[in-house]
Amino acid sequence: MNYGLVFMLFDELKQKLLGEKDPFIDILGQEKVKMQLKSALLAQRHVILVGPPGVGKTTLAKNIAKILGPIEIHEGFGKEKKTKKVEGVQRFIRVQGSPDLTVEDLLGDIDPIKALQFGPLSLEAFTPGKIFKADNGILFLDEINRCPEKLQNALLQVLEEGKATIGSYDVDFPVNLIFIATMNPEDTSTEKLSDVLLDRFDMIPVSYPETQEIEERIVVEKGEKFDIRFPEKTLHEMIAFVRLLRTHDKVEKKPGVRASLGLYERAQTNAVLKKKTMVDLSDIQEALLSVLAHRIRLKPSVKYIQTPEDFLSKEFKEFSQHYTDTSPVKGDGR
Repeated sequence: MNYGLVFMLFDELKQKLLGEKDPFIDILGQEKVKMQLKSALLAQRHVILVGPPGVGKTTLAKNIAKILGPIEIHEGFGKEKKTKKVEGVQRFIRVQGSPDLTVEDLLGDIDPIKALQFGPLSLEAFTPGKIFKADNGILFLDEINRCPEKLQNALLQVLEEGKATIGSYDVDFPVNLIFIATMNPEDTSTEKLSDVLLDRFDMIPVSYPETQEIEERIVVEKGEKFDIRFPEKTLHEMIAFVRLLRTHDKVEKKPGVRASLGLYERAQTNAVLKKKTMVDLSDIQEALLSVLAHRIRLKPSVKYIQTPEDFLSKEFKEFSQHYTDTSPVKGDGR
């Protein structure tokens, strides 16, 4: 648990957020999101990033931690107390939201045996949760709308009053942190967030890459697995098909960037397994169903008469034919 000096996190970020260079170097594109996030942080606001899976919400939150510089923290008690240096990226504490996440997971708990040994209000008797570990850093709660109502209420008390009730004890939380959460508005297996909790956050929408060119850059930078040629025209066609699915009038759940990345990687491995030197359309087609079928959901008017597999096969065949007939060849490799 950190008992060092309280650092003004927002002041620490201020200089870099106001600098001329883009501090969010881990994310390509998303310029509007970056501007909104910088504005919220400068205003010392906690933030919920709202958007579908695979659009960079977690990467953005981690990037904030990387902007923070190293600090020295104190750990332990008494003779066991020691000081260590913590880098910015280590000041990122992640909590995965889920229905079985407890208040004790987030806030901590009082060990009854240690309470008898050291006293019920002693620091030694308290086992800190993730929120204490995020002191002087970023507390990242992924999928906050999957957390149970009881945990939401405890979180509200911490954000509003700086303290919480654990068991029959009132515990003060002298923690200095930036709270970043995410939520997927399309996820139906979630808890409703109360208005009073939402009132403590700024909501920033995050969507898919703005242009096909940006998405291609993301895929190529993150998905190079083998030294094998991937023709530019084939890459264009693959990404264009995924982006088409996002706007298709029969698709309810849309494929994210991970779908594009998955196709790119699997096409390479398919080609390598066949001892080829260049990826072609057949390598993408062979990976299509295993990468995309579970990442889409058809609308009710369609899903009872057509499976995702049949839908994807038919759409890709028609799309490929149209693309081949209308698209100029822009290059034979990278």
